[in-house]
Amino acid sequence: MRTSRISRDTNIISTLTASRTRQRPLRHARSHANPAIRDSALNAVEAGRVARGTAHESESTHSNGIHASDSDSELSSVPQDSGDEGGAPTKSKKRKRGQDVPPPVTSVKCESKELSISAIASPKKNVPAKKARRVPAKKTVAANGSVKVEPPPHWEEIYALTRQMRNENVAPVDTMGCESLADRTKSPRDQRFQTLVSLMLSSQTKDTVTSVAIKGMQDNMPGGFNLESVLAIEPAALNSFISKVGFHNLKTKYIKSTAELLRDKWNSDIPDTIEGLTSLPGVGPKMAYLCMSAAWGRHEGIGVDVHVHRITNLWGWHKTKQPEETRKALQSWLPKDRWHDINNLLVGHGQTICLPVGRKCGECKLADKGLCPSAVVGKAIKVKKAEVTVKVEGTDGATSVHKELSVVGENDVKAEDVLLPDMEDIGKPLR
Repeated sequence: MRTSRISRDTNIISTLTASRTRQRPLRHARSHANPAIRDSALNAVEAGRVARGTAHESESTHSNGIHASDSDSELSSVPQDSGDEGGAPTKSKKRKRGQDVPPPVTSVKCESKELSISAIASPKKNVPAKKARRVPAKKTVAANGSVKVEPPPHWEEIYALTRQMRNENVAPVDTMGCESLADRTKSPRDQRFQTLVSLMLSSQTKDTVTSVAIKGMQDNMPGGFNLESVLAIEPAALNSFISKVGFHNLKTKYIKSTAELLRDKWNSDIPDTIEGLTSLPGVGPKMAYLCMSAAWGRHEGIGVDVHVHRITNLWGWHKTKQPEETRKALQSWLPKDRWHDINNLLVGHGQTICLPVGRKCGECKLADKGLCPSAVVGKAIKVKKAEVTVKVEGTDGATSVHKELSVVGENDVKAEDVLLPDMEDIGKPLR
């Protein structure tokens, strides 16, 4: 029985092979395999399908999706549609000669997009605040002609931070300021006179030098340091007491002339008005307003010296060229209760952090907060070395020579960093 079945299958295969050869010529194989072997394999597959019946062949083709590819040497599995809209299975149709096989339809499952941790931007650390813009006080004119001045933005925060820095850093003005050098054991009249002379000596002179000169006059001047003793002393002797201060020769003349005017015109006391104080030789608006506050206790204006003029311009509160312009600009909007305090505030700030040359912006809270438009942080510092020769003469007449190496920083000084001259009538003829 087995032999008969094999014979029967062989007969069917032979018959189908002959009929297919008559219907369509076999295609050439793309691979380098033997064309005869490839044709035999393809014909054997088709013969098996016919032997199992047409109906069984269509169902098998639909369920398994197996068909022979005439263009490849391997059998491929291609998914087919399961049926039409009605759900009935459809018979697979054989590809006609010359007709291209459509590309298989593949459904792709889309997963949710995963975000890599490396793609997330890390937060920036130690990002410095943006530098402030120069926004000065703004003047507005109303319809009735009145002028209103709006203060610069963030001025209260700037003032508070500067006061905080002043409380943390003791400046020479806090202990040796010319306003506090008067001997409190003397009479009020003598204290006012000593305050006036201290202010006159402070022009273009450091507080440390001024305090030493005033202390020497208080301790060593014959008759004490008062109006009468200054009138009685010789100019040369007075000059020796103040020989360390700037322009001491000229200031000796100013002090002697002022003492004579106070005796003859002001009843041996200092004037109690700004006009009277500025009429004295060598006394300008800055000294007058500071003297009115320290000597008479009346705050009628702001004493604008080099530090106040320079720092407020660096902050961008205004753009002025002279201290007197700065005073008028500040008084137009600054509350009156701060007119006396702002001088001590900015003088000490200029002596400790905001120096005239080589500002310490890296230690300034205003630069850290981005409130100072003139702040320079992280800038390269050029260093200049210079050799200094010092000759020292001993008591025995021998002279020794010492050579020292001094290092001077050159911090790209701007125009606003340069120490401005003090506008206090120095060098002018007597009035």
